Amino acid sequence: MSPRTAITSAPVIESLAERWSPRAFDTTHSFPEGALRGILEAARWAPSANNTQPWRFIIARRGGEIFARITETLVGFNREWAVNAGALIVNVAETTDAEGNARPWAEYDLGQAVAHLSVQATSEGLHLHQLGGFDRDAIRAAFDLEDRLVPVSISAIGKLGSADSLPEVLRERELAPRTRLDLDSLVLVRD
Repeated sequence: MSPRTAITSAPVIESLAERWSPRAFDTTHSFPEGALRGILEAARWAPSANNTQPWRFIIARRGGEIFARITETLVGFNREWAVNAGALIVNVAETTDAEGNARPWAEYDLGQAVAHLSVQATSEGLHLHQLGGFDRDAIRAAFDLEDRLVPVSISAIGKLGSADSLPEVLRERELAPRTRLDLDSLVLVRD
């Protein structure tokens, strides 16, 4: 058991207990062409309202032109650490279909797809960090996204690096104990 393994109040599958969101990525690790196929396949099989599958992804491996375009949209300290990830994935919700009909559950369904992707990545020995600190309009412009395609989050993915590679404030956060609200405080009503 890793020191970062979640201490749970009930048993959960190993991939969930081992999943956490580091900021330190191994800069020597890279993804060869096709290496992300398994995690994307896991996302593909996530449930969605009426099986609409309203998730889309922009995939960028470090060193490529698409990766550089994505990193230009990162805000705050996210640019300091996310550039070291082996890949960045922009998670996009298709909020209306091609005919203009609303898909009110699109962002929820995208979240499920990204959760599946995350669990699969953990099972493959990879780490992900979800981030919302990016300029959505800049992503939209950089990739000429239609209005119906909404960039929701970015996943930084790769092999775990050393916390020593991070600036002090981020290193402290990286090494801090993992915490979560107590399970009972999350349940509003129970029968």
